Amino acid sequence: MKKTIAVLAALSLLFSLAACAANKPSGRPQEVVSGGGAIHFSSSEPAREPAVPENPPAVPEDEEGPSYAPIPSSSVPSYASGSISYPPSGSSAPSVPPASSSSGTASVPSSASSSSRSASARPSSSSSVSEDPASEEGPEEDDPPVPSGGDEVRGIWLSYLDLGPLLSGKSESAFTASIGTVMDNIKNLGLNTVYAQVRPFGDALYYSDYFPSSYLFTGTEGEIGSQPYDALEIMIQAAHSRGLRIEAWLNPYRVRTSNKPLSGDNPAREMLDTGDALRYDGGIYYNPGSAAARELIVDGVREIVANYNVDGIHFDDYFYPPNASASFDQATYQASGSGKSLAAWRREQVDILVKAVYNAVGTGTVFGISPAGNNQNNYNSLYCDVEKWLTTPGYVDYICPQVYFGFNNSVKPYKSTAKEFNDMITQSGVKLYVGLAAYKIGDAQQGGTEWVQNTDIMARQVEYARTLSRYGGFALYRYDSLFNPAGGVSGAVKKEIANLKDIL
Repeated sequence: MKKTIAVLAALSLLFSLAACAANKPSGRPQEVVSGGGAIHFSSSEPAREPAVPENPPAVPEDEEGPSYAPIPSSSVPSYASGSISYPPSGSSAPSVPPASSSSGTASVPSSASSSSRSASARPSSSSSVSEDPASEEGPEEDDPPVPSGGDEVRGIWLSYLDLGPLLSGKSESAFTASIGTVMDNIKNLGLNTVYAQVRPFGDALYYSDYFPSSYLFTGTEGEIGSQPYDALEIMIQAAHSRGLRIEAWLNPYRVRTSNKPLSGDNPAREMLDTGDALRYDGGIYYNPGSAAARELIVDGVREIVANYNVDGIHFDDYFYPPNASASFDQATYQASGSGKSLAAWRREQVDILVKAVYNAVGTGTVFGISPAGNNQNNYNSLYCDVEKWLTTPGYVDYICPQVYFGFNNSVKPYKSTAKEFNDMITQSGVKLYVGLAAYKIGDAQQGGTEWVQNTDIMARQVEYARTLSRYGGFALYRYDSLFNPAGGVSGAVKKEIANLKDIL
């Protein structure tokens, strides 16, 4: 089998691969990146962009990364020159409609709840954004390993790709009914945690004082506060009434990777004029080196924690645009007067945000990040110092790397990659949740022959992860891959689900 995988890997370097599976856009080149080298993305806009891309992919199991379409100048609205004011750090909760009490109480696995620091150990959610990530204490003693039974976090990503069809043009009652079915499916599989993507592109599926109504509701981004209903609150009630945990999954920096117009009061409009948001490679991003951009992002986190009964705040692997050239933030870097290299300075900017979000989340709610599975790419191409977060107090409660690789992967085999992240963790209380590639089940183009010849990969990957000392759970990417699979892989998916249920 190893020889077969090696042959396929070699061929993928020489030839363009066939079109993707039915649930992926056709005509996009496969991405092959070895080790910690460059990550290259297509310039065409996909119909369905991966929400948690395998950034690598960086390994022979070819995985498509996001592609960024140029924004035609004729379609870009002019930006307002008026000022946009944000409530100051530490102010009272924003004036969003109060969240009603969720019916039922979530059954929170102790591996998640134990990650929350006590009030004396963790800052309150009113803490201001700290600009000094260097003032940190040394690591504490390790916690004992988490048992793999009832304390296990068993999660699934509910991405904007999954939510879009449930929201687009749908009434509140229709969405409430459909999301109830989604939560039933999740619970019946034996899972207990939902990572719901509620801010995919600098927008909001909930009532916000900061971010505009998501285009997922109507196809067009709306003004701030114009959401037709509160999709996050509906999801919270649906999850908690079934004993499921739910975390709000946010993309902190990403505003656009397509030519969809910004709403009239989208804060990115003015920030593009001031340099607090940047255009790059056809996309729009909040500037990681901007204090104003960080404050907006952190205030948005405080808003959710203050107004919604979420069990956690979850970031994925979108930080700096992959392999951002020096031109991306050259002016900000030069103005900083930093004596550090550009790469070190960029990692510092991400550290400042991560630490500030951890502080803003406060007690009683966890904060975790799902970085790419290739940590060299995290460090060198996305500018995320994952090891620092896992060895230093005050950054994360858990890490959920996207270990989207098979056991036989020739560059990043599953076991050694999962163990690599496990062994990085020295900070007390930080848990390892392993992200697994449910979207590869039965699909040779996505994962190679290993994913076609076996129907128990998920189960075996969970069983191995349970042997790791810092293990606290797993997460499956993503909902539609398991519950609305393409016809060609549906049989394999059913077998994988059955084998997974046997060990849950």
